Amino acid sequence: MKRLVVAITGASGALYGVRLLHWLREAGGIETHLMISEAGALSLHHELGMTRKEIEPLADAVHAVRDVGACVASGSFQSEGMIIAPCSMKTLASVAHGLCDNLIARSADVMLKERRRLVLMVRETPFNLAHLRNMTAVTEMGGIIFPPLPALYQKPTNITEMVDHTVGRVLDLFGIEQGLAPQWQGLRQSS
Repeated sequence: MKRLVVAITGASGALYGVRLLHWLREAGGIETHLMISEAGALSLHHELGMTRKEIEPLADAVHAVRDVGACVASGSFQSEGMIIAPCSMKTLASVAHGLCDNLIARSADVMLKERRRLVLMVRETPFNLAHLRNMTAVTEMGGIIFPPLPALYQKPTNITEMVDHTVGRVLDLFGIEQGLAPQWQGLRQSS
């Protein structure tokens, strides 16, 4: 069984993490390990009216952010990688500078040192120079910066469709089959 580590931090866009967990639960065959930061829990409540306790059952295992001794803090814990959805600028900075000050940053550090896939769905706008430099640093270390930008060419009719398309594209990075983001077939000229 494949394993994925998922973290929800305090950036706007908690729906990305929730839809990711929903989809992974429905798809089956992927063991998920979840961490939710304190600010992430605030965003879940503010944006979706949901509590941590409502989200945690979507994961196979839940780890406290302060538990730096959890299994996901070790390179010996085998996984496909990690997705931080959404990723706050604080978490981005911690990852970029190797500040392993909590389990989310430590798990991300493990992904980088073990050369596993790390995807940060950074959510902020506009970016300042510190944000851009931190994104560059993570990219240079092998991480993938994936701002959750809507793909309007798919002609979404609601927010969930936009979010699901982005989640599908992230899952593509892990080679996980999904039906959320169909492969682009190119533009077709009408006759």
